[in-house]
Amino acid sequence: MTSIQPLPADAGTTPSSASAPLSAEPGSLLDLVLRSLDDDQAQEVVAIPLEGKSSVADHMVIASGRSTRQVAAMAQKLAERIKQGGFGHVRIEGLPAADWVLIDAGDIVVHVFRPEVRSFYNLERMWAFGDQGAA
Repeated sequence: MTSIQPLPADAGTTPSSASAPLSAEPGSLLDLVLRSLDDDQAQEVVAIPLEGKSSVADHMVIASGRSTRQVAAMAQKLAERIKQGGFGHVRIEGLPAADWVLIDAGDIVVHVFRPEVRSFYNLERMWAFGDQGAA
């Protein structure tokens, strides 16, 4: 069973695999993040649950944008929406270059990549706990 969950195909993105669809409680921070990325036409949105596996965050969300301009715009809009949603201030790294932007929203860490940068770092594989069997 995989711990990586792509956004459903009918949500406007192209999932990278056919795993179980993402589920987030309406009104939750994860729901806000996923809806924001979907509204901004993010591609290959993946959420990785980290609860009990890492103290970094409860979820990691990974998404792609088609260009540095789209990556930067998605990151800025997401940060604004999180703040407007009452989830507090977020920290953003990588915005000037916008090849890989990290948004730290506390319980959720969001990585927004250009596709070629995403495939180079392959965070999904790095954080897919237990999916490949014991090492």
